[in-house]
Amino acid sequence: MKGWPANTLFRRCGCVGLLALLWILPGLGADHVRPKPYSPAAAPTITLLSVKGAIGPGVSDYLIRGIESAATPDSQLVLITLDTPGGLVSSLRDINQAILGSRVPVACLVYPSGARAASAGTYILYACHIAAMASATSLGAATPVQLGPMGNEPPEPKPSDNEAEKPVGDSNSQKLERKQLNDAIAYIRALAELRQRNVEWAEKAVRDAATLTASEALEANVIDYIADTPQQLLAILDGKSVAMQGGARILKTENAIVLDRSPDWRARFINLLTNPNIAYILMLLGIYGLLLEFYSPGAMLPGVVGGICLLLALYAFQLLPISYAGGGLLLLGITLLLAEAMLPSFGILGFGGLVAFVLGSVFLVDSEVEAFRIAWPVIALVSVVSLLFFLLLISFVFKTRKLSGVAGAEGMVGEYARVIDGFPGRGRVHFMGENWQGDSEQALNPGQRVRVLGLKGLVLKLAEVKSGDIEPTENQRRGD
Repeated sequence: MKGWPANTLFRRCGCVGLLALLWILPGLGADHVRPKPYSPAAAPTITLLSVKGAIGPGVSDYLIRGIESAATPDSQLVLITLDTPGGLVSSLRDINQAILGSRVPVACLVYPSGARAASAGTYILYACHIAAMASATSLGAATPVQLGPMGNEPPEPKPSDNEAEKPVGDSNSQKLERKQLNDAIAYIRALAELRQRNVEWAEKAVRDAATLTASEALEANVIDYIADTPQQLLAILDGKSVAMQGGARILKTENAIVLDRSPDWRARFINLLTNPNIAYILMLLGIYGLLLEFYSPGAMLPGVVGGICLLLALYAFQLLPISYAGGGLLLLGITLLLAEAMLPSFGILGFGGLVAFVLGSVFLVDSEVEAFRIAWPVIALVSVVSLLFFLLLISFVFKTRKLSGVAGAEGMVGEYARVIDGFPGRGRVHFMGENWQGDSEQALNPGQRVRVLGLKGLVLKLAEVKSGDIEPTENQRRGD
């Protein structure tokens, strides 16, 4: 520890503390998923989970932990209330794997009235042991959405007499779309067959983006019940038999204790971080904070804040469908803007950097789900702020280059000193906070202000300040 500068010690302690915080954060919610000890006299319990919004990493983590926490002997049911426009395929599959592997029956209720289980929500509804909907709700439109249009079969080529003009086959993009579509159809068909629900409509929901209301879904054997509230569904399910992997299970929900497991701080925090707009802003704050730290070493605050923001952004991006091309364009844009600040090119590098920055922001998140795209107003605002930031940086660099040197003999010439004694000839002056030897052929009085004309060895060559000379500035007086 001896000999370390205070700034270095503070930074090292800050880095250690940050790493420790990132290490313990995932475990702070462990009590939420730890199974309760078995008690023979314990009353039956029902775990109530609630999902409202897009299906993403935060929702996936929340539902998986909730299903795992319900794996206790006294648990009767996991009830999920669902209202979602869809979400990410990776998160959907993680959720469905947890549902399919659950030792406790899982029921899904599209709730409240006016809610929907669109896209990914339809797959979750099909995966659950029990599917129910409230009145005035809907489900369907489960066609996978990618960057290009898909869900429809590619048009058949027109017949041609010229064999050379006939297409050899589908393009690579059409083959990829067909492959993704068939994979999604096979997935939902497998879920429908497992739960003995309408297989034909499940395929139609994926291929043709079909939708159903609650009453239509019940009539078509897509759902099992219609219930307007979770309490009403629990009353309907009391005494019902549910097919599980280990055999049929009779539900006892009449006097069960409902454990409301609303999203905790961890789920809300992950949802906030995995919002593409938040992750995007955190990444830029991290980059700019580190740049400011590099330009002004020792400031500490920009570096600490930038490091934290950049780590949080990287954690969020590993959970999101990030495009490497978009990230490369974004970094190229920042590099070009920096180059414009350091090597002015009359705006060429700056304009190219701004274009690359905007394009990288647009393509950064590779998803057509509205909730997982960076909003255009955010891109526009951040682009303008970034441009202003680099314009200020350019002006700062120009001002720095115009400043004269302040070190060595060149920085001393033209400065002012105050006479102590000994003139004419060799004497002493007070200059830049220290006493120097000076040489002047003129008679100088103690306390008189003089100008430094040059430096010979460690002796200043001095001249009397005449009445017509310009008054010295504060910067020139700093050594008096």
